[in-house]
Amino acid sequence: MKTGLFFGSFNPIHIGHMAIANYITEYTEIEQIWFIISPQNPFKAKSSLLADYHRYELVNRAIGDDPRFKVSNIEFKLPKPSYTIDTLTYLSEQYPGKKFYLIMGSDQLPYFHRWKNSELLNENYHFLVYPRPGTDQHPLLDHPAFQRIEAPKMEISSTFIRRAIKGKKDIKYFMPQAAWEYLREMHFYE
Repeated sequence: MKTGLFFGSFNPIHIGHMAIANYITEYTEIEQIWFIISPQNPFKAKSSLLADYHRYELVNRAIGDDPRFKVSNIEFKLPKPSYTIDTLTYLSEQYPGKKFYLIMGSDQLPYFHRWKNSELLNENYHFLVYPRPGTDQHPLLDHPAFQRIEAPKMEISSTFIRRAIKGKKDIKYFMPQAAWEYLREMHFYE
């Protein structure tokens, strides 16, 4: 089974994430997408993150009972900081029948060389790259391991959501409803 791995802090998850996941399951050969919640991105400060279990719950509520999507806390159990290569090695051992594809935004391509064992990643895995504003061209998109997907560009980000909440803006339609309700109930980012 071809499974997409959508890594991210999902701090918080928003409609952009969901639209990209929906696009990939409808317009590519990917049958299921696992949202892999990263407890600590080596390139981001941990202080800005909600607690792991809250972000897990936000994603869990966002995907609901859609069988195309699954939320995973696998990186919570692995050594910190979490590195994609370590997670992939673990998942490949646990699920030998699955073919994993990494889902990433084009804005991450300029930093890919800084990823742990990036050469090993692009030799052994496939990447689905969705467009992010201002980052459509990169030499890696000519590499056979990287496939550009023509998903609609999303100009929404988790940073935008957090700032809007802090500014007391109504962001109800920027998040899946169940996730938004949990966020409001818990007063996150206020």
